[in-house]
Amino acid sequence: MNTLNGLPAHILLVHAVVVLLPLTALLLVLSAVWPAARHRLAGANAILAGVVVVLVPVTTEAGEWLEHRVTATPLVRAHAELGDTALIVAIPVALLALAIWWRDRESREIQAIDTAGSGSSAVQRRRRAFLAPASATVTVVISILAVVSAGAAVYDTYRIGDSGAQASWQGKFSTTPSRTAGFGGG
Repeated sequence: MNTLNGLPAHILLVHAVVVLLPLTALLLVLSAVWPAARHRLAGANAILAGVVVVLVPVTTEAGEWLEHRVTATPLVRAHAELGDTALIVAIPVALLALAIWWRDRESREIQAIDTAGSGSSAVQRRRRAFLAPASATVTVVISILAVVSAGAAVYDTYRIGDSGAQASWQGKFSTTPSRTAGFGGG
């Protein structure tokens, strides 16, 4: 996908990444540190994070297509190099979102079995918990990783976006208004 409605796809797709990656990072932190939010948001955030991981390479590929069709400048090269880091920060956010959702799911299953009682059918239904949903230490470690990963994702999104804005707009506008500028023509 190189163009959408006659425009380079990158300039349209990038808006989705700029909104969704920081949103996913914010939801990751909320899900990691706030149990009430975890129960409500973890599943949706895991799905959203997966969408972002798919969307980032699509956007990057569209950016590479566009890079070969604009004037090569140091700013364009810097933006392209920074753009390659987006997937590096999106993947940990997605993996942690998935881990938080999975741990919440396991925790709910354990609570449901414990509530049902210790009858033989409850014992038979109990499965092995893979991500230690009852471990406070694992919760703290995942929360710290979530905060660090989310911070890195938001910072990286800012850096990439700023470099793209610099590459697109630096030296291409006037600081004083033009008499013919705008929609009113005057």
